Amino acid sequence: MAIVKPFQCVRPEESCAHLVAALPYDVYNRKEACEVTAGNPRSFLNIDRPETQFSDDVDTYDSRVYEKANQMLKSWISDGTLQKDPAEAYYIYELIMDGRSQTGIVACSSIDDYAEGIIKKHENTREQKELDRIRHVDTTDAQTGPIFLAYRSKEAINRLVAEVTAERPLYDFTAEDGVTHRVWRIAEQKTVCEIEKAFLGIPATYIADGHHRAASAVKVGFKRREENPGYTGKEPFNFFLSVLFPDDQLMIMPYNRVVKDLNGLSEEAYLKKAEEAFLVEEIGEEAYAPVEKGTFGMYLNQKWYRLTIKEAYRSKDPVKGLDVSILQDQLLAPVLGIEDPRTDKRIDFIGGIRGLKELEKRCREDMAVAFSMVPTSIEELFSVADAGLLMPPKSTWFEPKLRSGLFIHPLSPI
Repeated sequence: MAIVKPFQCVRPEESCAHLVAALPYDVYNRKEACEVTAGNPRSFLNIDRPETQFSDDVDTYDSRVYEKANQMLKSWISDGTLQKDPAEAYYIYELIMDGRSQTGIVACSSIDDYAEGIIKKHENTREQKELDRIRHVDTTDAQTGPIFLAYRSKEAINRLVAEVTAERPLYDFTAEDGVTHRVWRIAEQKTVCEIEKAFLGIPATYIADGHHRAASAVKVGFKRREENPGYTGKEPFNFFLSVLFPDDQLMIMPYNRVVKDLNGLSEEAYLKKAEEAFLVEEIGEEAYAPVEKGTFGMYLNQKWYRLTIKEAYRSKDPVKGLDVSILQDQLLAPVLGIEDPRTDKRIDFIGGIRGLKELEKRCREDMAVAFSMVPTSIEELFSVADAGLLMPPKSTWFEPKLRSGLFIHPLSPI
């Protein structure tokens, strides 16, 4: 059963919520983050990426950087930019993108559920990225970026959400990227109890996006337990900030690939090797987005091709059967020499939100070949996680992205 509890939230004052709300810290490099914060001093990215407050000669991971985040968070609470709600509550968070709505419950999930596998993972984490967020959470004494969780849709929860969203929202704004954000607060005790009880009937929740943030929050929680041996299990550090969405509302976009060269092969030799595992068909100059599992678009020398995996190379294994695995195992590794896509600098990954034109652009600029993918499905994600397995890197790209700064979970009283 999943423990999903209400919490005492720090959130933006209503009139500035649209300014504070920021895309996740890890969608920007340092230069891009500096450009955003220079244009909006109230963007929460100022706190999530506090190196933006320093000159480039100060290292991103300098202790002064994390202390600056702590100072700014306290300052924003003091000046009223951020305010603390008087009591524990759940929140409803709706995002609307291109006319499609997804509505989740903002709550705190249990670090014990994470440790015991009730909150399921599908992706590895990198130590350096974990350490950065561990220091950020520990120094600010708060979780500032929600973890995106999914669960198998449940009618009782859907009904409660529909009742709440019929009322006037706390926030209702459309961001510069066209995504609309709406938030409602649930403090009425009867509804709070009904939501908490409904989640107790759900056997598992799944990390959709935010593996590093989740791992970091959990490690801070266990660190705080060691520092407080008399802990009861009810302290805020025993939980982490999350937004939980029903699976039938979620959209995963493809995570496309581009490779720098043909691994020393001529175009003719490369195509011949690709034909060992794939049926290769030339499409022409019109960009091609595959729609069926086991098919791939390939852009090479200003032409698009359709690749279809041959039956002998298909697999029913939940990981090996993924399209990202098929492409890696049958083409990227054996033909193009990309043995470890996590570390090989000859490969790059392009989120589907950027479109196929971005693939063509990269091939004009610095890459030799590009691949368009069919998105991994939420059912595939659940199957991999249920089997206790891990997906290859860059298997899923969720849109729209949750905003940081709309909900903050303090780990100590403010």
